[in-house]
Amino acid sequence: MAPLLTRLIPQRTYFAWLHVFLVLFAVGSAFITASNQQSITSVTTGDSLRMPASGGGVVKRGDGMVETTTRTAFGTNPPMSQHQAHAELEMKQLEVSDEKKGPLKVLFLSADTGGGHRASAEALAKQFQLHYPGSTYDLLDVWTLDGVYPYKTLVKSYKHLSAHPKQWWFFYHLSNTTPNVIGSTIHGTLMCERKIRKRIASYDADVVVSVHPTMNSVPFKSVKKISKAKGKHIPFFTVVTDFGSGHCMWFHRKVEKIYLASEKIRRLARRRGWTPDSKIVMSGLPIRHDFAVEADRLGDRTTPEGKAYQREVRRELGLDPEKHVVLVMGGGEGVGSLSDIVDELYASFSRQGIDATICVVCGRNDKLKKELSERDWEKVANGENKADRLSKRQRLYRMFHRRSHRSRQIQESLDKALEDISPHDRGNVNVVGLGFVTNMAQYMVASDVLVSKAGPGTIAEAAAVGLPIMLTSFLPGQEAGNVDVVLEGGFGDYNSNEEGIAEEVACWLQDENLLNTMSAAAREVGHPHAAEDIVKDIGDTTHAWMALNEKGKAS
Repeated sequence: MAPLLTRLIPQRTYFAWLHVFLVLFAVGSAFITASNQQSITSVTTGDSLRMPASGGGVVKRGDGMVETTTRTAFGTNPPMSQHQAHAELEMKQLEVSDEKKGPLKVLFLSADTGGGHRASAEALAKQFQLHYPGSTYDLLDVWTLDGVYPYKTLVKSYKHLSAHPKQWWFFYHLSNTTPNVIGSTIHGTLMCERKIRKRIASYDADVVVSVHPTMNSVPFKSVKKISKAKGKHIPFFTVVTDFGSGHCMWFHRKVEKIYLASEKIRRLARRRGWTPDSKIVMSGLPIRHDFAVEADRLGDRTTPEGKAYQREVRRELGLDPEKHVVLVMGGGEGVGSLSDIVDELYASFSRQGIDATICVVCGRNDKLKKELSERDWEKVANGENKADRLSKRQRLYRMFHRRSHRSRQIQESLDKALEDISPHDRGNVNVVGLGFVTNMAQYMVASDVLVSKAGPGTIAEAAAVGLPIMLTSFLPGQEAGNVDVVLEGGFGDYNSNEEGIAEEVACWLQDENLLNTMSAAAREVGHPHAAEDIVKDIGDTTHAWMALNEKGKAS
């Protein structure tokens, strides 16, 4: 039997996760009724917030933990109501808003399950350093360091599951349930909370910011206990780094505030997390500071001023300023069928007489970068047998009439392409292979179209600079909603077929009105200054709490 299981489930980590969640599903079901009743009671009566008072000392134990010297560390004063606490906090925020605010010690909670979480944390950290000079930050993965099996294999498990989409789909939807949240929170609290609390306390942070769905329930409990032990309130914030779909573990109704990027996520926060509207901030997705700078310089890319700046950036990047630019990305590792997509783009542009530069972000895929530099592009343009077996009209009809969810104007442009079957002069096309790109904002400004997988950060960055996007793939579950954001927003389309991708992008490049419309739609969705807005709000709230903490100590 054991050899059979080994063949059926080769990944021990995957099996362990599945087993744990099935058990916790059953355990958590028993707590749903009690949890719902508790949430209703707390919303009705309000949780009491007590400010620190004199008489309670704080000492540091030999094991590094912090605890109070008396049982009344929060004083014997009567509890302050939630309304009174928030009113005093708002008054204190107004008092400190005009003052020069000092540096903050920020602790980000995250895990390297995809690059988006770390990128968001680093974007926020940059803003803390800009607006609160001298601020320091740390990025902490509590589950890898202090979790028990299988939580400590979170990053390793993600790498395996994301490479096997069907397994990921099953795992994602199995875990995205209320019973699992309740059960895993109970299990994680019993097995890991004490170690996690000790780890977080060692950083002595002024504020804790979660940018990962698994870093909310148990870490929030730890921060709450640390606050009680230290006799001061340490605010805990959540910044959701998903765009169209959100795992229910993102939402904890007792955090200070939760920052969201879309109306879809807001509805999820209300329905799945019972998060009150008073704690929800519609901020947009935090992206790198470079995008805010470039978005301000570019303005509207459809105006003469915007087009002039785009040409200027192309010159700085060594690109032909008069040719169309298509940026192709496949994730941080340069994965996906990038090579086939690039071949089809090259062949399609050449056939249809489109002068274009195709910039390919290869990431760590040095092999692909080398192949692109050595490829016989003349052969690519002339030797696509699969495409040549069908007439242009047959290919376009097969590619463009498979679905009806794209925007009306995009569909009209594609229908128009069906009528144009006249031959074209050969297009002047070149391919530029790029490794890791540190000036991505400039490349997106220089581009007319982005071809990429449906990562939330990538979509947010493209929208910030008004760049239309062709989505080529998505991870089932968490990234499925990102596709809807693009389609419903009217600034792109989804196509998983390499030929279809190339033919549709070629149609876009030949329809300037369509590109202008899509660019305007993208800018409606984009929030280039989201990271700055989030940090200012977190900073003001944290400084207000620090002032209240000092006031409580002095009283």
